[in-house]
Amino acid sequence: MDITILAQSLAGLIALLALLMFLFFYNFKSKKESKVKDTSKKELEDTSLPTLRKIIRNQKTSAQELEHALSIVLKHHGTIHEKLGSRVHPDFDSYAEILYMAARHEHVNKSIILNFDKELEKRNPSYKKEINDALMKGLSSRV
Repeated sequence: MDITILAQSLAGLIALLALLMFLFFYNFKSKKESKVKDTSKKELEDTSLPTLRKIIRNQKTSAQELEHALSIVLKHHGTIHEKLGSRVHPDFDSYAEILYMAARHEHVNKSIILNFDKELEKRNPSYKKEINDALMKGLSSRV
C-alpha cells in the first residue's frame, strides 16, 4: 500500500512538472515575440536623432519605414543650426551621415531622396552646397 501511494504521488508530481514546463515555455515565446514587435514600434515613435539615424543605417529597413523615418527627421529636426562663419556647425555631421546612409540604402528610391533633399535645402538654404555634397558622396558610393 505504501508503494502504491508513492507511485501515484510521483506520477502526479511528474504530470504537474510537465504542465508547468509547458506553460513556462509557451509564455516565454509569446513574450519574446511581443518584445521584438514593441521595440520596432518604440523606435518608430522615438523622435531622437540618434534613433532615427539607427533606423536609416539599418539595411533591413523597408522603403516605407525609411520614408517615415526621414519625414520624422524633417518634422522634428529639419532646421540645422546656423553656420559658424564659413564653417558648418558640428551638428551638421549627423545630417550628412543621414543623407549619406539614405542615399546608399538598398530600399531607397529616387522620390524619397529627392523629397528629403529638396525639403532639407528649403529649410536650410545656407547649407545647400554641403547637403548636395553629402548626397552625391552617398550616391556615388552605391554599389
